[in-house]
Amino acid sequence: MKRNFQVVLSTIVLLSLLVGCAKPSPQEQLKSEKQCAKCDLQNVDLSQADLKKAQLNGANLSSANLSQSDLSGALLDSSNLSGTNLQGANLSAAGLSAANFSNANLQGANLQGAYLRNADLKGADLTGANLENADLSEAKIDGAKLDGAKLTGAIMPDGTVKK
Repeated sequence: MKRNFQVVLSTIVLLSLLVGCAKPSPQEQLKSEKQCAKCDLQNVDLSQADLKKAQLNGANLSSANLSQSDLSGALLDSSNLSGTNLQGANLSAAGLSAANFSNANLQGANLQGAYLRNADLKGADLTGANLENADLSEAKIDGAKLDGAKLTGAIMPDGTVKK
């Protein structure tokens, strides 16, 4: 009887340790550590998330919901944000070089001072977005909607600065 109890207790302890060692999901890791480079976060709902200064270089965030999220100062270089909802998101001073924003919703987003060099913004909706002092050097903006966007001081794809 005592032997059976020890076996059961040992099994419970072992299972507890294994559960404690379980790796968190990429979404949980991002929220807790603000680091998830090259993570697959496709289709996740991160609306209104506090992701200030998060490190997401090379992450797949395609078709994710990041509306109203704070990504100010975040690093998203070479990330896939195609089809992502970033409506009203704060991406000020974010590193977004070579990021794919094709067909993304960036309506009313704050991209002030963002680094968008070589970014793909084809078909993106930037209606009412703040792109003041953003670097769009060599960015692809074919078919992007820029109605009402603030572009003062922005470096445009051809290298000119908007007055």
